[in-house]
Amino acid sequence: MKERLTLDGDSQPFWKTKTLEQLSPEEWESLCDGCGRCCLIKLEDEDTSEVYTTKLACSMLNVRTCQCKDYANRFSKMPDCLQIDVKRARELKWLPPTCGYRIVDEGRDLPWWHPLISGSSETVHQAGIAVSSFAMSEKRVKEENYWRYIIPDLGESDVAAEREPSRKSKERAASSGRR
Repeated sequence: MKERLTLDGDSQPFWKTKTLEQLSPEEWESLCDGCGRCCLIKLEDEDTSEVYTTKLACSMLNVRTCQCKDYANRFSKMPDCLQIDVKRARELKWLPPTCGYRIVDEGRDLPWWHPLISGSSETVHQAGIAVSSFAMSEKRVKEENYWRYIIPDLGESDVAAEREPSRKSKERAASSGRR
């Protein structure tokens, strides 16, 4: 789990007081909620340039935990892995509306399930934001069949997930075995 960045009692959290350009490397990394959505394979239509997301995850992603198997060396091991920086966070239309970089850049509040708010990396799974509930490794599929795994836009169902669930829903999620 990422170390939670703490605040003194009078401070606003860094994501409310800084622009993306002003973030330290530690703050930048902590904005990633660990959902794994950016690690899903995308297909681009050569004629229209439209990008489609699949439920296939990069072979470096541990689909159960949504963590990269070798984060420090991901760019050398996976040449098409993109480093999300300020420019890309603003330009990549396929980043979901739940992405912490988009949320901060748009001046919105981080949702209840974000690890910086909840203090736990598990809430992103409990809220259904993480890809762990549906993704599978690209290793299991021939590349010519990737198109068969295209999924609907992930952003449409995320509006509801940004609202904090009722106490009963939280208890159900907590008892689901994810820890």
